Parts: sequence; C-alpha cells; structure tokens
Amino acid sequence: MLFVLSAGPAAAMPQGAPRELELTRPVRPWEFLSAVGTRAGLLENESGRMEAWVYPLKILRDFHLRFDVGGRVLPAETLARTVIARPESSTIVYSGDTFTVRETFFVPVGEPGAIIILEVETEEPLEVEAAFQRDFQLEWPAAIGGTYLSWDPALHAFYFGEEQRKFAALAGSPTGEAPRAEYETNYSASHESAFRLGATLKGKETKLIVIAGSMEGRAEAEKTYRRLAGDANGLLEESAKYYRDYLARTVNVELPDADLQKAYDWSRVSMVQGMVTNPFLGTGLVAGYRTSGESQRPGFAWYFGRDSEWTSLALDAAGDFASTRTALDFLSKFQREDGKIPHEISQGASFVPWFKDFPYGFASADATPLYIIAMSDYARAGGDTAFAKEKWQSVWKAYEFLKSTYDERGLPKNLGVGHGWVEGGPLLPVKTELYQSGAGAEALRALANLARLAGHEEESKTLAQEFEKQRALVNQSFWLPEKKRYAFALDRDGKPVDEPSVLATVPMWFGVLDEEKAVQMIEQLADFDQQTDWGMRIIPSRSAKFGGGGYHYGSVWPLFTGWASVSEYRNHRAFPAYANLRANALLALDGSLGHVTEVLSGDYYQPLSTSSPHQIWSAAMVVSPLLRGMFGLEVDAAKKTLTFAHVPADWTSFHVGNVRVGDAVLNLRYRKTLTEITLEVTRTGGECTIDFRPALSPRASVLGAELNGQRVEYRAAAHQGDQHVETRFAVPQGASTLRIHVKNDFGVSYASTLPPLGATSRGLRVISETWSGERDRLELEFTGAAGKGYEMAVWNPGQIESVEGAQLVKKDGEAAKIQIQFPATTSDTYPHRKVVFHLAGKRNAGTGEKW
Repeated sequence: MLFVLSAGPAAAMPQGAPRELELTRPVRPWEFLSAVGTRAGLLENESGRMEAWVYPLKILRDFHLRFDVGGRVLPAETLARTVIARPESSTIVYSGDTFTVRETFFVPVGEPGAIIILEVETEEPLEVEAAFQRDFQLEWPAAIGGTYLSWDPALHAFYFGEEQRKFAALAGSPTGEAPRAEYETNYSASHESAFRLGATLKGKETKLIVIAGSMEGRAEAEKTYRRLAGDANGLLEESAKYYRDYLARTVNVELPDADLQKAYDWSRVSMVQGMVTNPFLGTGLVAGYRTSGESQRPGFAWYFGRDSEWTSLALDAAGDFASTRTALDFLSKFQREDGKIPHEISQGASFVPWFKDFPYGFASADATPLYIIAMSDYARAGGDTAFAKEKWQSVWKAYEFLKSTYDERGLPKNLGVGHGWVEGGPLLPVKTELYQSGAGAEALRALANLARLAGHEEESKTLAQEFEKQRALVNQSFWLPEKKRYAFALDRDGKPVDEPSVLATVPMWFGVLDEEKAVQMIEQLADFDQQTDWGMRIIPSRSAKFGGGGYHYGSVWPLFTGWASVSEYRNHRAFPAYANLRANALLALDGSLGHVTEVLSGDYYQPLSTSSPHQIWSAAMVVSPLLRGMFGLEVDAAKKTLTFAHVPADWTSFHVGNVRVGDAVLNLRYRKTLTEITLEVTRTGGECTIDFRPALSPRASVLGAELNGQRVEYRAAAHQGDQHVETRFAVPQGASTLRIHVKNDFGVSYASTLPPLGATSRGLRVISETWSGERDRLELEFTGAAGKGYEMAVWNPGQIESVEGAQLVKKDGEAAKIQIQFPATTSDTYPHRKVVFHLAGKRNAGTGEKW
C-alpha cells in the first residue's frame, strides 16, 4: 500500500522553461536574511541589520540605514515592511508616510565584494545615511591584530586597513559624502561610522553602496570596488542568470504539490550557495550561514567533512556532479596521514596550527566512512571512473583508518576515536553508535564498488564479502527482538543502549538493516512522540533523557527528517516518508525564506536560539528525499541504467527533466488514471536502460505492459505495504511511451501543514497499515491531537464498501474524502485510533511474467 501526503496543484508551465523564484512576506525582524556568493557574503536579519564578509575576512557589522526626511531622522528597521527573497538577492521594502525605499542586497557569484541597491521614491526631500561598525578581522580562530579606518574622498568610501597592508577593504558609494568616522578619546568614544548618499529631492532615484575586500592589498581592493560600482545592474542580471542556468542544467521537476515544487527549487539553490572559495584553502562546501554578531564565527560558514558528504549525495541526485567532485577533492587535500577525514576546517585555519592545537579538525569518526560512501556514489552516478582511480589511494587509506578502529567484535568504535552523530549530552558515553556501525558497513560496499571501477577486481570481491559479514554483524548486535527495534548504541561494555533513535534510519537508508526489522522500527518512529509536525526528534519525548532544547538529545534536525524520509520510502512506508519530506519542504518556505534551518526545538515549532538558519545539508534533505526517496531515482552511469520508482498514490501527472545517465539525457512524464500508468520518455544522447518500478496497493492487479505498442515483460514485487510493478527496457532515441494497465488500485492521502510558530504538534500520523490475506480489508492505525478532526483524500473510492472508525464523504468517481475525529480526552493528548476499510471483492491475483 502506498500512502502519501499531498497539496494542491502547481501552476502548469512549459516543459524545460526556466522558473523564476521569488518568495515574499511581511517582515519578521528576527529572521535571517542573506545574499552570498562563492567569495563573499552579506549576513543579516529582516530588519536590515547586516554584516559583510569577503572570505576569510569579516569587514563590518551592524550595518543599517537611517532616513533623514521632514526634519526627522528615522531608523530604517522601524519601517521595514516587506521582505523579498530571490536566489541572487534579498530585498527589504521600507515604507514611511511619504516615501518607500527598496534595499536590495546581492553578492556577484564570483566577486570578492557585494553591492546594495537602494531604490528611493519620495514626495519630499529624503537622504539615506548608512552606518556600521568596523569589525575588520579574520574568521575565528585567526586574527589580524591592529586595524584602522579612514575616509578616501576620491573613492567616496571608507578604507579598512591593517599594519602589514596585506588585508584591505572598502565600503562606500559613488555618491557617498559627509563621512562620520569612529573615534575614541579620553573623554568619549563612538564605534559607529557613517556616510550619506546625497539627497533625493522628489520622485525616484537609485543609490548604490559597494563593499569590496582583498587579501592582496589596497590596489586589488580598489580594483574590485570600481568594478562593482561601475556595473551593478549588469552584475545583478549576471547573478540571476547564473541561478537560472543552474536550475535548468540540474534535475528539474514539475509537481502537483506547489509547496514541494518551490522548496525543491530553492533547496537546489541553497546547496550550491554552500560552495565557497577561500584564497588560502581552496574551494569546498561550507556547512551553513548565520550572523556572527560581535564574534568572528558566521554560523557554520566553514568547511565540514560530514556536511559536505551528506550534501554530495543530494548534489549527485540532482545531477550536479561538478560540485560533488569539488567538495570531495577539497576534503581529500586535508586527509590525515593515517587516512582519517577532517571533521571541520575553519576559514582561518591557514593562519593558525588548526590541526595541531585545536580539537575540532578530526573530531568526528563518521566523516571517514561517509567519505568512502560519497566517493562511490559520485563515481557510480557521475560516471567519473578517472576520479575514482585518481582517489583510490585516498579512499583505501580511509578504509585502513576505519578498519583500525574496529573493536574486538569487529564494529567501528566512537569511544577514543571520534564522535559519531552525537557529540555530547546524556546519550553519551557509548562505545559505538548504530549510526557509525551502519555507515562503516556501507563503506565496505562502497569501497567494493570503487575497487571495481578502479580495476582492482580481487579487492572488490573480498570487500563485497566483508560487507555481507559486517551487515549481518550490525543487525545481530543492535537488534532488540523483545522491543522490535534497534538500539541507539552499544555501551562501554558492548551492551545495547535501548533508546529508540531516528539515527537508525541512516543504515536503513543504505539498506544495511533487514527490511522486516526496519519496518517494525519505522512504525515506532512514526508515532507522535518521535515525529513532530516539523520533523523528527532524535529520541522520543517519552524518553527519560529527552529535552526539547537539547542539541543532541531532543531537538528536531531537518537532517534527521531527511534520513527518515529516504529510509521510509526505501522500506515501503510512504506515509511517514512523505510527511517528513513535506515537513522539510515547508521549512524552506517559512523561517529564513528559501532556506532550511539547522535545528528546531523538540517541543515547539521554532528554531533553537543557536540554530544556523541557512544550513546546507538541511536543504539537501529536501532534495534527497524527493529524488532518492519518493522517485527512487538511482543512476548507474557505467551500466547506463536509471531506476525510477515510488510514484505517489494520488499524483496523476508530473514531470522529471534533465536526468543524466552517462552521456544520455532523459525527460520523464508520468500520468495515471484508474486503469493505466503512462511513462513518456524522451531520450537524447547515448544509450540507456530504465528500470521503472511504480508502487501500487497490494490489492491492485496488473493486466499488461507495452512500450510503443509492443508488449514488454514485467513482474510484481510484493512488500508489506505495497507492491512494485517492475519493467526494464532499453530507451529508444527520441520519444517513447510505456503503458502499464492496472485495475483495483487504492490509496489514501493527507495534506500536512506546519503549526503556528511556537505551537506544539497537531497533525495526523499513520502508525501502521495491515492488509488481510484476501486484500479486501485494510486496517490503518492513526494518532492525532485529542479533540481534533482530520480529512483525508481517497484514490479510487469505488473500491470501498464500508469504513469503520471514520466517515466517508463526497464519494464521486475518482475523488472522495474520509473524516476522522479524535475524541477530547484529559488523559492522552495524542490518542490512537483505528480505521478499517472494507473493500469490494477479492484481489485478482496475477503476478505477471518474470524477466
């Protein structure tokens, strides 16, 4: 049985047309806002308070505007009314009684600087003043030492300098005047500097503010400053085109769920915005963005091993193989001599003995197996066997380090080696997490694949055998049969730590855990104490160790939510899978617009106060669950094969475009009626084979399949919650159509939403689903908020004879609803309820023909 959540239809658009992205809403002054490129970033909030970086250098903080109008000086933040987010820029609209000012922040993609465009419209004379505090220092933990500020009247800009004259910056305007510089005397001081932009007497006028930085002295900073000031509009359009082109050349989709559509597009943008060039370190993926305030730590805007590796899986799925290669190549440069992969590399690392005197460089154990996994995924999906061969010694060293950490049982340790997922809190200490042991096992399978691609056939066979042994060991060591779930970890004595944790979904994602056992645990993870309306808690709220604000013992990470979604899809539990996918998608459209935050409270719908609002791997956990989970898209470039599966039950049409399989490019159009599934495929380029595996309910019958009018073989693969009709066919050049004839399919769906900010969960959950042997009875176990009612859509309601525990309404052809009401209760805020569907007749069993 395939269950999904759904939303209303998205507006149709021509296939392959570029999609303009824009999100707008009333200002929330506390929310994060940004404009970033590969070499610089403006990090701010929606009130307009901003800090500027040219990596690895912080230039200024607390930048803000004041409006001098009608004899009054008005702080801009008190007039901030509307915020507009686009991939290339962020805009705040300020409105006064007689004027508006649109402040647009943007960073040209490859420039070491930024531009702020001010569009002024006024009925009376108005002058804008820009004020800031100098904060001219390198990113933590490095430092320049003494710095200074002076006004350059020729450039109409403040110059930022330091004694060695290596680092330099400028901030000003072509119309800048009336500077006020910071000062400090024996009797008074001010840390604020400011300049005015010249008065606008009446009507419309555009003003510019330009910020530029250099690691090569003042002349280079001036050159950048003049370039930015001289072509602001051209650079803005160039940046907009960069993102349009990026969306067009990666995997693009047209979905009936409008929210998921927007979130997927924005998440692709968010991921590529994590690509940062540091002139002293190189180019790689940073973890995320947040204002640093009076410190020099901008969120997680430095390089992380495991963040890059999890994000690379989403980049591969979206077809951005170049970014994955860049990120993995960057990590390999800093691999330790014994093979361990770095955990984090500050952008200031080249100025201090980072890997020697600081404890963060190699703090994690999981970055090493994930490195091998990410390398294999890139080589398989991207077809880059040359890179696999080039990095063979690197991945083999990583394997040797991993193997050196095995305990006497043969499981990779965390204790004494480095943390797994959990870095601190009441869940520690442990000897090894299931998360770590599962990743370690999958690394063996990944290395076997890399060995084969690199031409090491004997090593590949040996590693494949080692993986099977390790997979059995992991399942045996962590499974708790009496609890029907996996332990979170093994303690110092090697005994299971019985804390049900979402971290178990990582080995589920990779197929390391047994499907039957995984399904039993997923049913526990889907309950209200683990799954909130905004994502997955790390441990259930009923645990004695739970704390809703606990960074590693109670909070909700979109990362966890994405892990759970992919693993639930892969274990044929599509209802909680889509609930989790949609939770992450909705986060991208709320909070910091277009971004998915790092971590939220486990009690209330709000980010933790320390959360990084634009977290790169959180965005990846919209992309991976959609492409790898729901659609089941898996590319093997060497075998020239695409797997396409897990089609949602109530989606009647969608499109997936620009899927690259080696040198072939595929565009896929899916359509569905009560009697037929149609896959229209357009192929350009090289040869390719598709394994198409749409999911149907267990009661559905398959009557036949044909490609371009010619009969093709198929088989039905049964699972506990659904069945997949599997066809494999070589894709002809040009346009082709596959038709699968079906009857008696059936499905249920629910449209989830986020609660109001600060509220607790109130959404519906599906805990379990049980079919009778004759497939004429379906029992669903739900949990929902006490006293609340829910409405669910039904696909093919003509199959229903009666319903127990809910009311069937609006029965009309293909569309119908059921209404479920949970009674008010004082003893249970989230009671359970069973709904039973009695369906017409028996399933017409026929499994079709095997390959």
